[in-house]
Amino acid sequence: MQDTKELREIYCDSLLEMAATNKDIVVVEADLTNCIKTGRFKAAYPDRFVNVGIAEANMIGVCAGLSTCGKVPFCSSFAPFATRRCYDQIFISVAYSKQNVKIVGTDPGITAELNGGTHMPFEDMGIMRNIPDMVCIEPTDAAMLKSLMPKIAAYKGPVYLRIMRKKCEQIYGEGAEFDMFRAFTLRQGSDVTIFASGIMVSRALEAADRLKAEGINAEVVNVYCWKPIDVETVVKSVSKTKCCVVAENHNVHNGLFGAVTEVLAQHCPVPAESVSVKDLFGEVGKIPYLEEKFALRAADIYDAAKKVVARK
Repeated sequence: MQDTKELREIYCDSLLEMAATNKDIVVVEADLTNCIKTGRFKAAYPDRFVNVGIAEANMIGVCAGLSTCGKVPFCSSFAPFATRRCYDQIFISVAYSKQNVKIVGTDPGITAELNGGTHMPFEDMGIMRNIPDMVCIEPTDAAMLKSLMPKIAAYKGPVYLRIMRKKCEQIYGEGAEFDMFRAFTLRQGSDVTIFASGIMVSRALEAADRLKAEGINAEVVNVYCWKPIDVETVVKSVSKTKCCVVAENHNVHNGLFGAVTEVLAQHCPVPAESVSVKDLFGEVGKIPYLEEKFALRAADIYDAAKKVVARK
């Protein structure tokens, strides 16, 4: 079942709600106001809204400056433009300078769909994960985004928030609450752990159902905070299941698979398989075509789980 609201609507709703009680909340856009639906914020708080035009590096610089004045700036663009296009500004003006900027990258991975390879970020979390002190989060659905937005605003430091703009599969009920830095175990299991994030969570649950029908009990853990990763939950799960699959709508290099296996290498070495984009560029297409093209289906998680269980 899909959420009743698009994530971009939840994003703007949250900004409006926070701005009503926090005068320091400001929004900065790079000429994509209609795409992220922050026009309502502009109408409500015109003196706390800035559109810098198609100039993402400048957007980051403006946000860094606002932060030095005590503001809490939220800025957004399509994920490749919010990250790799202005990476040095994020690294130096925000993170190195210890500024309190919240960067939102939209339409991650295959959710970019018909915008194609130029707009299809398979690397955004990887490059942002490389920045010291940068928190990297990918909310799973509307309920999670709604819960996390006030926590992200209250957190003192840079945050990268990766969200799809449209409706996504509903995983959690209305009013669910989440710790900003903890993974969430959706289903207990004993034979294999499936770590998943974003759109891959619903696919992981579907794969787990298929595995259960064959007598394989899969534990499904939603790792929505990629950095800092919840080491305790990762280790606790694989200590029980002795193997894992990592499912992500991202390049296999330096993404969630990298984050999880770094933990495994240090604390609990077990066999691991990835369901990730295997070092490829994006392309034009709708999600059903793209998930098959890049092997990001529930069937691919199922196959990876069978393979890794056999390796134990």
